[in-house]
Amino acid sequence: MYVNVAVLKETQPHERRVALVPSVVPKLVKLGAKLHMQAGAGNAIKLADAAFKDVTFMADRKELVADADVVLAVQPPALEVINQMKEGAILISFIYANREPALVQLLLDKKITCFAMERVPRITRAQAMDALSSQSALAGYYAVQLGATTLGRVLPKITTAAGAIGPAKVLVMGLGVAGLEALATAHRLGAVTEGYDVRPETQEQALSLGATFVETGIDARGKGGYARELTVDEKAKVAVVLTRHIQAADLVITTAAIPGRVAPKLISKEQVAGMKAGAVIVDLSADGGGNCEDTRPGETAHIGQVTILAPLNVPSLLGEDASELYSKNQYNLLALMMKDNVVKIDWDDEILAKTVLTHAGEMKSEAVTPHATSASGDHAAKAKPATKVA
Repeated sequence: MYVNVAVLKETQPHERRVALVPSVVPKLVKLGAKLHMQAGAGNAIKLADAAFKDVTFMADRKELVADADVVLAVQPPALEVINQMKEGAILISFIYANREPALVQLLLDKKITCFAMERVPRITRAQAMDALSSQSALAGYYAVQLGATTLGRVLPKITTAAGAIGPAKVLVMGLGVAGLEALATAHRLGAVTEGYDVRPETQEQALSLGATFVETGIDARGKGGYARELTVDEKAKVAVVLTRHIQAADLVITTAAIPGRVAPKLISKEQVAGMKAGAVIVDLSADGGGNCEDTRPGETAHIGQVTILAPLNVPSLLGEDASELYSKNQYNLLALMMKDNVVKIDWDDEILAKTVLTHAGEMKSEAVTPHATSASGDHAAKAKPATKVA
């Protein structure tokens, strides 16, 4: 007996990742998986089919998923894929249910058991399955590299015979996983770093990474590690303080991404207009519309003498490492339910109970990710001290 596991080739624009990498194959086989994969699934990251051992490749996607007990993917699959799956099968991927109503309804109609990777609970035992965090860490790293190659100056202080230059000043807004990794990376590269978040407990994390913390006097801690929405008066008070730091920075990185929702605006047009010539903003929340009022998702905008970079699906830009981490996240989740070559789902397990979206034609958990409307919107760091995140 074995569990028939099928891995899809991603088809959405800007997606380079794949849900299975060669290093994870032996682990899944040991769990009792018989692996089938869509031909060319790893082509976007130069990962040839021949690199996979003990995997059967199939060109026909319909045939691939028709007999699958478990289907693995990165992005929400196309509706036709769900239609081709057998009733009662399991789907594991990112879903973002509140923006995929037709997909969710089809999952219910087909009685598909769907585990949505963005729903992995933010508890210590689930960290090895937390795909939002693993992907956010890569995004934070990439943001600094992208900003550094766009700036017309260096990040560290460099002394030459002609004199000293640098260091540049980097402000990171939002100290979740992506923000903390951005702070750590900018600090390692020699920049003077500042971090801002509406949750005051993140100050300790920023300091541990060599940054200073921008204090506004506002405590906006909310439920579940996310931040609550600020009042009008609080927003005005925060804006006064932040404007000084935004307009003194050479590079600003914003990370307030709310999974499946519109991103909150952190930087106004007026604040951008007052930034120094040559300054760069890297907006990591472009997929949700952006944190800056001048952001143009998927484009590079030149607003006066300020450059705003708004790349889409940033983890995918580091597709090789992103796929490695994501594949391990999914393996660790599967390990909770694959026993003795069969799938046995223990609904008393908090991780499985909170990650599942649909089962047996019913919604099994709240479809909307907790609402956050502040600079802490990217998946908040769970590990302490903060250096464990970087």
